[in-house]
Amino acid sequence: MTDTTPAGDKPPRTNAPSAKAARIKVDSVAGFLAIIPHLLGFHPSRSMVVIGLDARHGRVMLAFRYDLPDPPDAARSREIAQHVIGVLRKRRIVTAIAAGYGAGPLVTPVAEALRTAVRAAGIVLRDVLRVEDGRYWSYVCRDPGCCPPDGVPFEGPAHPAAAALAGAGMAARPDRASLAASLAPLTGAAAESMAGATERALCRAGDLIAASGGRGLPSPVVEAGRAAVRDAIGAYRDGCQITDPDQLAWLAVTVADLRVRDDAWARMDPRHRAAHRRLWTDVVRHAREPYVPAPASLLAFTAWQSGDGALANIAVERALAADPGYSMARLIGQAVDAGLPPSAARLPMTPEEVEASYAENDRAGRARRPRSASSSARRSPARSSPARSSSARSPAARSSSASSGARSSAARFPASPASKRPSG
Repeated sequence: MTDTTPAGDKPPRTNAPSAKAARIKVDSVAGFLAIIPHLLGFHPSRSMVVIGLDARHGRVMLAFRYDLPDPPDAARSREIAQHVIGVLRKRRIVTAIAAGYGAGPLVTPVAEALRTAVRAAGIVLRDVLRVEDGRYWSYVCRDPGCCPPDGVPFEGPAHPAAAALAGAGMAARPDRASLAASLAPLTGAAAESMAGATERALCRAGDLIAASGGRGLPSPVVEAGRAAVRDAIGAYRDGCQITDPDQLAWLAVTVADLRVRDDAWARMDPRHRAAHRRLWTDVVRHAREPYVPAPASLLAFTAWQSGDGALANIAVERALAADPGYSMARLIGQAVDAGLPPSAARLPMTPEEVEASYAENDRAGRARRPRSASSSARRSPARSSPARSSSARSPAARSSSASSGARSSAARFPASPASKRPSG
């Protein structure tokens, strides 16, 4: 393998690396395996990882992974293989490498199904590897001189390519569970503090509604929520962090209203995606369960913008655990599962255009008014039905998409309320 380079515009998980640091050349199987955890954001286990390459230069265009069926299942293995073909074709990628992590009985059925499927699809599979306990085996190479029966030992984390990516900010967590733990809800005294702050936020929302006499569109809660979101975005872009429970609770409660959420969505300028990830991570972690879907969906969107498919998937899972029908989460989950590039996470509307679209619908009376945070908060945030184009997320895919310069005709976000009323 030669010149297998991570996509140049894939940002790290902390600060953006320089262009020089982001272009790492590897020329061995050991080097290739060393960069996989940094592309995914964690060290995989019991997984099949597929790396899509630029056929001409060998650059990494896409990285995504699947849970291995356990126990092995032939039909499930074929399903994974067909999903791989669909993702690669959608991105017009014709060269790939795959690495299965785990014991042979788990990896082999998926590896063989994948080899059969890509051969039939005309995709070049440079190698199919199995990785276990610091060694790798190839399903393609039969030369015992370079691929002995006992496997080839390699030092992944110690490889210079791994060290370079880690130094550039593309850290690799020990496993997916540790990444999920970064979004886990608070416990103990911190959770009790947020429960009290959430009750105070609800009372504040009720007082605003009462003071206005319930008149006016948008409601005073929406106006206050938008202002809070603008201030929070500005603070995080300036490198600050919100730690006050009352501020975090107010953000979580008000962003449950679709008007506030869509205003925030339209402000997710990809130039500030690292700051936005920090903001919505903080809100998701502090939000009480009924108020998780909206900030978790916003986090999933910013993670997708960053090429961090693993974080996007975990954020989607948190949103859907709280509300299985939350369509924003489902739409983003489908986009990530399909391997759509970060460039597809576009913002065709400005906050002003979003507000104008809602106002037009309100005046015309063509759609139901989104429930305000104050009127629905004690039961749940503004609920939604699944998007009309939604289907169940692919049971095969756990995508972790590397950034790509390829263009895509993906659905635009957020959808214009004038043409399709946001339904969550």
